[in-house]
Amino acid sequence: MIVNPDQPFEIIYSLYSHEYLGLLFESYAVQLDEQGRLSLANQNISYQNASEFDSKLNEADYKLIKLMDGMAQEVVVKPYIKRNIRPKDFLRKIYDPKTEDLKVQEQIEADLEAIRAKILPLLIGKRLFEMANDKNPIWKEIRVHPKPVTVHFHFYKNPDNTHYRPTFKHEGEILEIDQKGGYLLCNEPAWLLMNHELYYFDKGLDGKKLLPFLRKKFVVIEKKFEPTYYRKFIANLLTQFDVIGHGFEIKIERGSPQVKVGISDLPSNGTADLFENRDNNTGESQIAFELRFQYGDIDYRADQLSENSVRLEEKNGTYTFYKVVRSVQKEKSYGKLLHDLGLPVRKGRVGMAKAEAFDWISQNEDILEENGIRIVQVGEQNGKIYHIGKAQISIEVNENIDWFDVHAKIKFGLYLVSFAKLRKLMMAGKTEFELPNGEIAVIPASWYVNYSELFSFMEDRGQENTMVMRKHHLALAKELEKGDLVQLTLSRKLENLRNFESIEQFDIPTSFQGVLRPYQKEGYNWLRFLNEFKFGGCLADDMGLGKTVQTLALLAYEKEQNPSFTSLLVMPTSLIYNWELEARKFTPDLKILVYTGTHRIKDPWQFGEYDLVLTSYGITRLDVDVLKEFFFNYIILDESQAIKNPTSNIANAVNKLKCKQRLILTGTPVENGTMDLWSQMNFVNPGLLGSQSSFKKNFLFAIEKQKDKDKAGKLAALIKPFILRRLKSQVATDLPEKITNVKYSDMTAEQEEVYEEVKNYYREKIVSEIQETGRSTQQFTLLRGLTQLRQIANHPKLVRDDFKGDSGKLEDVTYMLQSTISEGHKVLVFSQFVRHLSIVREYLESEGIPYSYLDGTTKDRQRQVERFQEQDEIKVFLISLKAGGVGLNLTKAEYVFLLDPWWNPAVEAQAIDRAHRIGQQNKVIIYKFITKGSVEEKIMALQSRKLALAGELIGSEESFMKTLDQADIAALLE
Repeated sequence: MIVNPDQPFEIIYSLYSHEYLGLLFESYAVQLDEQGRLSLANQNISYQNASEFDSKLNEADYKLIKLMDGMAQEVVVKPYIKRNIRPKDFLRKIYDPKTEDLKVQEQIEADLEAIRAKILPLLIGKRLFEMANDKNPIWKEIRVHPKPVTVHFHFYKNPDNTHYRPTFKHEGEILEIDQKGGYLLCNEPAWLLMNHELYYFDKGLDGKKLLPFLRKKFVVIEKKFEPTYYRKFIANLLTQFDVIGHGFEIKIERGSPQVKVGISDLPSNGTADLFENRDNNTGESQIAFELRFQYGDIDYRADQLSENSVRLEEKNGTYTFYKVVRSVQKEKSYGKLLHDLGLPVRKGRVGMAKAEAFDWISQNEDILEENGIRIVQVGEQNGKIYHIGKAQISIEVNENIDWFDVHAKIKFGLYLVSFAKLRKLMMAGKTEFELPNGEIAVIPASWYVNYSELFSFMEDRGQENTMVMRKHHLALAKELEKGDLVQLTLSRKLENLRNFESIEQFDIPTSFQGVLRPYQKEGYNWLRFLNEFKFGGCLADDMGLGKTVQTLALLAYEKEQNPSFTSLLVMPTSLIYNWELEARKFTPDLKILVYTGTHRIKDPWQFGEYDLVLTSYGITRLDVDVLKEFFFNYIILDESQAIKNPTSNIANAVNKLKCKQRLILTGTPVENGTMDLWSQMNFVNPGLLGSQSSFKKNFLFAIEKQKDKDKAGKLAALIKPFILRRLKSQVATDLPEKITNVKYSDMTAEQEEVYEEVKNYYREKIVSEIQETGRSTQQFTLLRGLTQLRQIANHPKLVRDDFKGDSGKLEDVTYMLQSTISEGHKVLVFSQFVRHLSIVREYLESEGIPYSYLDGTTKDRQRQVERFQEQDEIKVFLISLKAGGVGLNLTKAEYVFLLDPWWNPAVEAQAIDRAHRIGQQNKVIIYKFITKGSVEEKIMALQSRKLALAGELIGSEESFMKTLDQADIAALLE
């Protein structure tokens, strides 16, 4: 290294002449001697090694070095070399008169000129030198002047010709440039090097206007060329520079502009090249805004960029120039004001949707008037005269006995407009109507944004300026009040619905046989509150948080208050048995009818003899004509996503049923899209979200297609009072460490047929064995028979490969897997039978659901665990009970599914502890899947009784077998 950066040095720049490329710059680091002077030790630096000299470099230096690197001959010629040739040889060829390429020469010079124009301003404040022929970069220093040279052009019109000359001043002194040996380093803008002094010029003087005067005092224009010269050259010069005329007149007009914003209909046949269009993809008709400034009689568009304007008058050989000096700063201030007001007239014009345009005019009328800005209609409007002025709307919402009265006052300028007429126009999507004076009024876009939902939910009762709205639209009214869009008057009692913390505490009915956890008690209070106001609701708590028990507490209250009323609970068939068990456990006083089965009595009057009727969606669809004949107290839909498709038969069926109040229960209120929500909420509170078509128009498209967060917020506000959803994570402190649920599944008809056949076979076989050989061999046969029956209870395919039917348990397992996955939870799925896991595995693969898998043959156990623990997309872990029951840490799981519980609770506990262990931050919810009416259900009951008697855990299947007596065996195979 020639220059030591640890010793004093300085950064300098050097100008030299390349034999082909002309004037170029290079950057150097130069070592300083003991007296602090530049020494002959120097080093050319580039952007790559500049950091070694960082202590003396600032941002401008780094820019200069990078720009100068771009002047290296190998960099300059690289875009033009098309074959393998050295840069020096390439330059020699294109500049040799015999082989020259003038087009490439011009392009290279243009490239270098552009670089010089960037370099020269950055050299102000830097040290610049002229390089000697021996490559000494500090031969002669060049002074770079920081202040510009001012220029005045003088024109003298004589009888025979016109001649002109410029005068130059620099820092108050006359600067002579002719005959001084000066030359231009750059033309656009001009930089002049003269006597080792480097100058630049104000107003970006073009070097072509300067060049003739480097060698002579003035330029002569012959008389015959004067008209053209005056019209083109002098007029153009006047717009940019100070011109002093002798023999002709220059009149200058100065002053503040009058500011106008012109509006006109924007043609729909493509104007993207002229206008800054906003929302041009909407298909709406557009209005063009055009910013203009008027000085005297001359009117300028804001996008006419010349600072000044010049007009020439010629009469009988005399010339008069009229120059308007525009107030650029004032014009910019007006442009900024309009931009801040939401009208980005960067290019003088902007296109805007018509309703949005007149909305902008109305909202900003006062500010525009205060600043002297006039809105004027310009251009051809197809005979229309638009109403330009303020549009005002004020709405009052007052609580009545059964509804809200909505009163509105609407004004366009001086004219009052009927509320009913305006609503009709807006509901039809129209934006224009005629005022009494013939002007066309345009409905502001903000009215559509702010009031479209309100207008769609209102009902016209025939009054000119008053309509009504149902009370369950309270949330919408409150949102509008919060935004100062309506005046709202409510009773104190109804106010509480918007403040969940203010809902009063209700006593649990004495007939309810259970204890509600704190969050469940809050849910019960919410259900009671909705009950008071006759509102429907959606209890959407996460899976496993006790929607059933909260609902039963409400039904117990209804039993006490209305003992002669009957409620209907509709659910998937697989849940009926669960509901029946839970109801008998927590609400034993309720008289329950299970309305299912082929032998059900299709008589609606029988329902009056019961407190609660349990039925399935399938039965409801088939027996809708029977059920709709009875007026129920509550109709409650469990797993209400079953009606998510509003056009489905089941959705149509439940909406035909009659009742006082409605309630839905679901852990996944939205599975596919927002229409799922409409269908369910429309069931509990008809009209809450408007008609299906208005919901699509106002919400579905905006939320799902346009990702409109404001619309999503409005929808959330509308449904908030009527939907209660608590996630497991939110109420974790109120949950026990483990929640165990038993999920009962019905066998399919084909499954039950296989089960009965195998059960009868083993019952006869065991009886004959006992008679022939005694109980010693009977235990082995019993274990084998019970195992096969358990396998069939899971899925008959476990014992018969040719089985083509379905399994009730598999349907329930896959359904609940979908629910937990859709809610973002992770789940461990245990089975004792690897074949059973394979069937579930086939289902996951067919649905494209990623999973981890572990059985006794798995080689990469740790990899499978890491995928489940670390990858968010892996929600399911399939594990065989024996291979994964111990030795795994799976704390990311929140759910554990036991597909085939066995009689050894210790084995189950070990499996559950894979998730429920130190490091688990979420509570663990366990589901045991039991096939109703199978040996699984009987083993569960028998296990409980044996454990209670023995007071200890059963250690193995064999020890359990030894505890069985003849009556137990008969019960298992009954």
